[in-house]
Amino acid sequence: VRLVESGGGSVQAGESLRLTCATSGFSLDEYSIGWFRQAPGKAREAVSCISAVENFTYYLEAVKGRFTISRDNAENTVYLQMNNLKPEDTAVYYCNRLPRRADYWGQGTQVTVSS
Repeated sequence: VRLVESGGGSVQAGESLRLTCATSGFSLDEYSIGWFRQAPGKAREAVSCISAVENFTYYLEAVKGRFTISRDNAENTVYLQMNNLKPEDTAVYYCNRLPRRADYWGQGTQVTVSS
């Protein structure tokens, strides 16, 4: 099982980024996937999740209306579209298969938002 994040970068407040979680080693259509983030000095938190069945979604209250999670099972990929980014969104973003496992964490992708 492998999950690899990409798409992070440094942007100004109000700009957008799309994160990509490329998966391999399992059938993506059988699993829910979550996006998580960890800011310096803070605990890792769940930002958004998408279910395997019917694509039910969850969003952290702080990102509702700005972030959109989606999946392309044929491409074994999960996306996180992040619009209207704010400085408080600055963090390393990770994806994980659910239920999450410590050995599935990747290197993450850094998102830095300046005001």
